[in-house]
Amino acid sequence: MDILLISTNRHAFPAPVVPLGACRVADAAERAGHTVRLLDLMFTRDPLGEAEREVTVKKPDVIGLSVRNIDNNDMQEPAFFIRELIPLADTLHRLSDAPLVLGGAAVAVMPEEILRCTGASYAVLGDGDSLFPLLLGSIDDREALSRIPGIAWRRGEKILINPPGAPSSSAACPCPDFTRWIDVNAYLSQLSTIPLQTKLGCHFKCVYCTYRKIGGEHYRLFSPESVGEAVRSLASSGLRDIEFVDNVFNSPPEHAMAVTERLAQVRHGARLQSLELNPLFVDDALLTAMEHAGFRGIGITVESASDAVLSGLGKGFGAGDVRMAARVVRRHTLPCLWIFMIGGPGETRETIRETLRFAETCVRPSDVVFFNAGVRMYPGTELAKSARREGLLSLSPEEMLEPVFYFSPEVEFSWAVHELRQYAARHMNCISSDSLRFPFLPAIHRLGYRCGIRPPLWRYTRFIRRGLRTFGVDA
Repeated sequence: MDILLISTNRHAFPAPVVPLGACRVADAAERAGHTVRLLDLMFTRDPLGEAEREVTVKKPDVIGLSVRNIDNNDMQEPAFFIRELIPLADTLHRLSDAPLVLGGAAVAVMPEEILRCTGASYAVLGDGDSLFPLLLGSIDDREALSRIPGIAWRRGEKILINPPGAPSSSAACPCPDFTRWIDVNAYLSQLSTIPLQTKLGCHFKCVYCTYRKIGGEHYRLFSPESVGEAVRSLASSGLRDIEFVDNVFNSPPEHAMAVTERLAQVRHGARLQSLELNPLFVDDALLTAMEHAGFRGIGITVESASDAVLSGLGKGFGAGDVRMAARVVRRHTLPCLWIFMIGGPGETRETIRETLRFAETCVRPSDVVFFNAGVRMYPGTELAKSARREGLLSLSPEEMLEPVFYFSPEVEFSWAVHELRQYAARHMNCISSDSLRFPFLPAIHRLGYRCGIRPPLWRYTRFIRRGLRTFGVDA
């Protein structure tokens, strides 16, 4: 069949994200014998016009839409990306009778709601590179469709969701041919990184998180040898800025250590980073191995430095673990981004002050802290369930497709935002959701790239903010 895949993500802040999933699905569909085109809407000025030209000229048999995010997870200025998806779907329905198939992380989170608002016929909820080719071979065969695990499909007005099947047993790190499908140079010029995974799944039980629904509750580990080969192959083709985008890079710790040790053995020449380290497993051995492996930056997602809030979020670690991780980081040279989320269950003025004191006293001035305020709620999460019990959430699951947030009723949102902004004004190594909406950010990316700066850009936060203030910009 003739397949048109469309990567719909156009959100370019803090940097455009290379569509790993869409490229993997394109590779898989082509290997299955189909003719595949991938239309990436990230940089196009006329997304509806580009889609219309593709559909009317090439007349695909099946159209797949890759949907990365439902919204931007920003309580202060929420952006609802599904609103832009609906006119795209309407345009495709108007111009083509080809079945419309949805995929991507956003669809796995709220499949029925997104299927209904787009009018799509099918959705892939599991691993797209294995399930999409199966779906292509069974379209319009209801009996066959009912046997494909991890898909959603229409039968009249009813939407059926098949339960997930056994996870893929492949131990090979999936590394698509990015240059075959997208304009990689356009991404690199915006200081984007090439995404890679060392595993799928997550066994943590954070109350707000959807990772387990997207990737499964159990780890599927890729062999360290295949990860090393993927990095070497990408770097040899000129794609040297590589980011590991696992839900949690350093869990299980034995696998993370094996991967980093293997990377240290491979003469890859890549610049590596990962922003998803859990403080529980940050130790000297791991950071030493990461330094030897070619990492240029790490991020530790801690959310809070308060025991009460960490417990309410279900993080599985405490403030003592956060402080221990900070002591380990201080003994090493790797630049570190500390990621916090203010407003979770149990948050008060005092717990916010506790977190700010940690950032001020325990984080190296050369490192960076990032603060976000508010927690996005999704149907079925423990956070949404507890918010209903507390009378803080009355919306139906369908109404939660548009962004809805939790913020602790024990502290005023406006006070918290003011405190974060005051902290950022005093500390040049601080960024927040305000920074991610900074209108000059794409221009800073392009200028930095031309000046030879390479990711991660956050390493230069202090210098960028001071430079902008010199020119009178409130940054």
